[in-house]
Amino acid sequence: MKHVYFFGANKTEGKKELKELLGGKGANLAEMANIGVPVPPGFTISTETCAEYYEQGKKIPAPTLTEIDENLAKLETATGMKLGGEETPLLLSVRSGAAASMPGMMDTVLNLGLNDTIVASIAKKTNNPRFAWDSYRRFIQMFGDVVMEVPHAKFEEALHKLKAAKKVELDTDLTADDLKELVTAYKKVVLDAKGKSFPETGKEQLMLSIEAVFASWHNERADAY
Repeated sequence: MKHVYFFGANKTEGKKELKELLGGKGANLAEMANIGVPVPPGFTISTETCAEYYEQGKKIPAPTLTEIDENLAKLETATGMKLGGEETPLLLSVRSGAAASMPGMMDTVLNLGLNDTIVASIAKKTNNPRFAWDSYRRFIQMFGDVVMEVPHAKFEEALHKLKAAKKVELDTDLTADDLKELVTAYKKVVLDAKGKSFPETGKEQLMLSIEAVFASWHNERADAY
């Protein structure tokens, strides 16, 4: 059974009729790619895989792991970038897409792939260190909250503490160096809360995020919806 479907870059494997299998978002992305809309390439893990994840005691099926690696390689080839690549860093979004629309109920992770090395590379490439470090601190906060289940309030406390120390009122008043300090503070929040360091490799971040999105099928928001 196929678990992962690629879309974009003239290699699209899905279509709109596969909504039950690919979810609404996955099926529509595939359809847009099929009709020539310039959709950034990616891949969709099937809804059946999510069901298997729960059937196997919250473990991703072994064949799916292989297909994820294969499709990640396709994505890197299609974009000319590499997850964890210092010179050509690939950043990913991991998003949910159930067959029945559930807007905002399941979890999302953005800017996946950032770490200390990659953020320095992006700062250099964009000539905008503040943008790079702001993206990184937001990623740590989102990943920490969604994937590692660190209370969101802990990150807000660290942010307010830094702003008070720097004597600024707005997030936008923080400099690139300030945001660099905030990244260090956020990592300490994760370490103190979970007893382990924030994951630095893109592959580990990706796999943990996939599991978090699967798990969000039964979060409080989704169950209430």
